[in-house]
Amino acid sequence: MKRRELLLRGASTGAVATLLPALSTSSLAAPTPQFGPGMPDGLPMPPPLAGPSPRLPETDPSRTLLERGWRFHEGEVAVAEPADHNATYLSVKAGNARGAAALAFDDSDWQAVDLPHDWAIAQDVSESANVSQGYRPRGIGWYRRLLRLDESQKGRRLELHFDGIATHATIWVNGSEVAHSWSGYSSVIVDLTPFARFGDELNWIAVRVDATAREGWWYEGAGLYRHVWLVSRPAVSIETDGVYCDPVHQDDGTWLVPVQVSLSNVGETMAEAEISTRLLDPDGREIHRTGGRVSVPPLEQAQVANRFDPGTVKLWSPDSPVLYCIEVDLLHDGEVVDTRRQFIGFRTVRFDPARGMVLNGVETKLKGVCIHQDHTGVGTAIPDALALWRLQRLKAMGCNAIRMSHNAPAKEVLDWCDRLGFLVMGENRLFNPAPDYLAQLEWMVRRDRNHPSIVLWSVFNEEPMQGTHAGVEMVRRMRAAVRKLDRQRPVTAAMNGSFYNPENVSSVVDVMGFNYYQGDYDKFHALHPDKPITSSEDTSAYETRGAFESIPAQQVITSFDKEAASWGATHRDTWKMIAERPYVAGGFVWTGFDYHGEPTPYAWPTVSSFFGIMDLCGFPKTAFGIHSAHWRDDAPVIWLAPHWTWPEYEAPGREGQTLEVFAITNAEAIELRLNGEVIERVPAADRIMGHTFQVPYRPGRIEAVALRGGKVVARAVHETTGAPVALRLTPARQALASDGEDVQAITVDCVDSRGRHVPTANLPVDFTISGGRIIGLGNGNPNDHASEKGSKRALFNGLAQVIVEGDASGRRLTLEAHTAGLRPARLALARAPRAPRPQVPPVPAEMPITDWRRSAGFAQKPDPAFAPVDGDNNSWDFVRSGIAAPAGSSGWRSYRTRFTPWRKVAGEGGTLHFAQITGAAEVWLDGKLVARKTDAAPAALSAPLSAGTGARTLVVLIEAAQGAASGLTGRVYVSA
Repeated sequence: MKRRELLLRGASTGAVATLLPALSTSSLAAPTPQFGPGMPDGLPMPPPLAGPSPRLPETDPSRTLLERGWRFHEGEVAVAEPADHNATYLSVKAGNARGAAALAFDDSDWQAVDLPHDWAIAQDVSESANVSQGYRPRGIGWYRRLLRLDESQKGRRLELHFDGIATHATIWVNGSEVAHSWSGYSSVIVDLTPFARFGDELNWIAVRVDATAREGWWYEGAGLYRHVWLVSRPAVSIETDGVYCDPVHQDDGTWLVPVQVSLSNVGETMAEAEISTRLLDPDGREIHRTGGRVSVPPLEQAQVANRFDPGTVKLWSPDSPVLYCIEVDLLHDGEVVDTRRQFIGFRTVRFDPARGMVLNGVETKLKGVCIHQDHTGVGTAIPDALALWRLQRLKAMGCNAIRMSHNAPAKEVLDWCDRLGFLVMGENRLFNPAPDYLAQLEWMVRRDRNHPSIVLWSVFNEEPMQGTHAGVEMVRRMRAAVRKLDRQRPVTAAMNGSFYNPENVSSVVDVMGFNYYQGDYDKFHALHPDKPITSSEDTSAYETRGAFESIPAQQVITSFDKEAASWGATHRDTWKMIAERPYVAGGFVWTGFDYHGEPTPYAWPTVSSFFGIMDLCGFPKTAFGIHSAHWRDDAPVIWLAPHWTWPEYEAPGREGQTLEVFAITNAEAIELRLNGEVIERVPAADRIMGHTFQVPYRPGRIEAVALRGGKVVARAVHETTGAPVALRLTPARQALASDGEDVQAITVDCVDSRGRHVPTANLPVDFTISGGRIIGLGNGNPNDHASEKGSKRALFNGLAQVIVEGDASGRRLTLEAHTAGLRPARLALARAPRAPRPQVPPVPAEMPITDWRRSAGFAQKPDPAFAPVDGDNNSWDFVRSGIAAPAGSSGWRSYRTRFTPWRKVAGEGGTLHFAQITGAAEVWLDGKLVARKTDAAPAALSAPLSAGTGARTLVVLIEAAQGAASGLTGRVYVSA
């Protein structure tokens, strides 16, 4: 089997027993032996994959991560009213932000954090907090970061990219308000170029996050929860998301790859831009090359358009996600100065009113799930490696489609979808064609329109205006905005009613999207036989992982696929209605994973959902086996529930009681055996509904066997285990990269004296770690209020999860687990050498003194007490340190400022640093001479700063040499 076809075959589920030959071990594929209920030990998770988590290839070398050295403050920072007219006057001037956005604000006692960061997931749950957000308080938070830019960066285009901030945000650079964000799911791109300072003059970035604002009715997290980047490009450069190269299938069956490159120029003069574009095959070999030139006016944009005829190509599909690459170089004097790499796939997708989705000419069902973007322990701040692992869990189930509900995902998620073979519905968050919100839709389409995984755009989810004239007009405008940017993919909307109103949005979308209303498929199709149909959301069934009876008083729901929301249906009933109708393109189960918040059908003390096919940790429920039987055609599958551990020591025992047993397979027949005795044989297995048996409980071994042509092709086994005697730690992968970014989800369980997984254990566990850190904990229990941070977690129905991040030392990561009365477990993960991705270096905290008043020149040295009167904003210049006074005749100037030292300095004292003063100088602090410089040549100067609270007055008297420049020609700052 080709390597690309092995993608995630090795991420086999611990709940589906299969018999497959061992496959080669690559970073994305590993052996798939029989396991899960069919494994002797019964652990319902896959064996570790080989090596560390792979890293995505770099597509934009102009980006550098800006994720170390941030400071964070939870809560609002009060800003006092300006003290007088002069302070009021200054407060509204550029660069003079106040409070925590001010350059000299004291953040010395703020928490040091690395990004991505979700502060809400660390909160204790509280019944007074919002139910939909998982009862976790959110509120206001502030981030600050000091940034040094080398002088060589002058004249270049500089940007800050915030990939996601939950929820609303305001961003300042050097005291100037530079951006607002009205959505937690859209990138914020800041043009840093006009605000940047270089060399010794440092830059302050401040971000106020308002997480009291809600966009959803689910857990949304809080803070800078996606990647942040510093971008540095030449003055003439390729714009962000500036390469559009989605392949087009021609009417004659051939392919065309149009490539449109958008350029911008922040320089002062007209510039000539030369573009070289290459098409690379899946092995990285160049197939074609072309180029073009264009003139780009200053502060304007221009485009270069090319096209490739790729000839015969390999098609992209979920089973064979073959990727090609478009590489675009911008050249200056023959040298490459800017590069983008965009991976593309050749595939045809058509939504047909009668045949459903037709992929590459083949009718293909969307075997899909809806997902939110949070995970146990980390909330929305999901590391790239964990995002990959979550997708692998879905792929192992046979899932081929994902609805990104209800927002644009992180870019890295779509990059993995391209490589793993998922069909994706990209979804807009806010239903609003007003300019601020239409810009969010346009950003999403522009960013994601090259991904072969994206097959549909959805402009809204379940909007009350969907059956009104206003709703139709809104969708018309949003659809038009999408079509201007993407000429190929159809537009849908996830409707939950109003399909038959005289005016409704189904008339102005390309594909009708049903949220539930499964009983209306036939009626709508009969009324609109020319309209393609898909289920955009379905099921909403409830399960508690590992529970096999519903206990309403404890808010526990059976995982026998019996309970569903009033608007939904069970997993089996829902898929039956989709599978039997060829005109329904497919469906998206609500949901692939449980998620924090929206704790339907219960509220407090339940704090997360029951909807998932998997729980919050990615541990499988019975629904996982059901959908594996529905969706996997590549291997025989069988699932058996419940476990068979009902011993007398777990009172009350089940000896002699009749238990419900469920089995489902994609094979022809099922045989159920208990302790070697055939209980029942089903010659014609129902692949969709499965089979329920009534079995008198006897300890031992229960086994479901899948048969084809009378031969056993797969089996699932549960054994009655003994009492737990030891803990066990099972990693997702066999190694951890030494780049300081790689993470792993580690399964925690306990085993009996024969080494078998004990599915009923609910024991508290303590963890210790070296060579890394624990970034999250969980167990999948929707009713558990224990912290998802720290070093303690209890098993729930036999399982818990620890998410670990390795440090950059290269040392083995060692995790130990302890609980009273059981043997501890120790896991040592090998470290695979891998260089860290470049990070913008943190800058040590120092208090800048940047804003000064400068007097006119004096022939004689002025009195240090000489100052402008309050309200005089005209007779003294407003200047910044680092800028010289113009050359002229000799004489003196006075430089004045007032500053309040940071708390540590105020308490202990510190040092005033003048990186460079040009001219002879005296430094006066609070009316006292503290330093003197007698030489006129540029030089550094330091002065002691005594302890003391309150504002301090700093005056520097500088004497210019005849005809020479003078002044505070370097930065001024205070250190502790």
